[in-house]
Amino acid sequence: MMSAAPRHSALIDRLPAVRGRLTEGASLAKVTWFRVGGPAEVLFKPADVADLQHFLAHCPADVKLTVLGVGSNLLVRDGGIPGVVIRLGRAFAEIRTDGLHVHAGAAALDLNVALAARAAGVAGLEFLSGIPGTIGGALRMNAGAYGSDLSQIFVSATALDRQGRLHRLDRDAMGFTYRHSAVAEDWIFCGADLAGRAGDPSLIQQRLNEIQAAREDSQPVRARTGGSTFVNPPGAKAWELIDRAGCRGLKLGGAQVSEKHCNFLLNTGTATAADLEALGETVRRRVKESSGIELAWEIKRIGVPADSPLAILARSEA
Repeated sequence: MMSAAPRHSALIDRLPAVRGRLTEGASLAKVTWFRVGGPAEVLFKPADVADLQHFLAHCPADVKLTVLGVGSNLLVRDGGIPGVVIRLGRAFAEIRTDGLHVHAGAAALDLNVALAARAAGVAGLEFLSGIPGTIGGALRMNAGAYGSDLSQIFVSATALDRQGRLHRLDRDAMGFTYRHSAVAEDWIFCGADLAGRAGDPSLIQQRLNEIQAAREDSQPVRARTGGSTFVNPPGAKAWELIDRAGCRGLKLGGAQVSEKHCNFLLNTGTATAADLEALGETVRRRVKESSGIELAWEIKRIGVPADSPLAILARSEA
């Protein structure tokens, strides 16, 4: 297959001046858990909320924007992501506690939020330690694990719309359903206020230990993976359907269905994003043929294929 020709577009010249960092052709493969995928046409790391607001308010309306967290439940296609990829950094990762409330920035790791809650004697947030992502991603998909989900601890959230206006969202505005929120896709979460109940830090730590042990026992946590691949259908478990369809250990190129937990796809070391996506579609087809159930992707797939005329070639390091 012929590689895509470099596109020396003037996109970066059309973008507003910022206090953060704008980088052309920045690698994304090294920041996703799968360790695959093409670069960003332009990567923007805002200095803080005000910098992001300024950027949104002055960014041309025709420029496509994509928000990237820690890349844990994400597959970036091999041709990369046209437009601007926004990656929130340290300024969006603050965690603070006030009584039984925990405020977490959108870039705060779910695990770190669970640990901060433990230190403050706030119970009910332990399940976050089993979700390998950020609070922003958890808000977007109502992330859940080990018997709870974000909607059960949610108080409010803040988000910026495409014009840079700040909104405070209550539970009704979030529209939580299973692994989904109804907030507009082009809104960017800045942070959330969460609430738990009073708890003994030693008992909270015990629950955290149980969750860690359960993850390590049942999931390929040290592999190059994107976490849970497909949403559990109503009344069924995706991994069981995949197993019954004979897909445990199935390989395609450098991609493989995990032997340990077959709702996980693995990069065995040489996989491309195309390998992983094609393997996932093969699994979906086989499950549909064997059970009549059509699995829905839980992993978010973004960007363009390597042979797309919009494909981006890396031109510098992030």
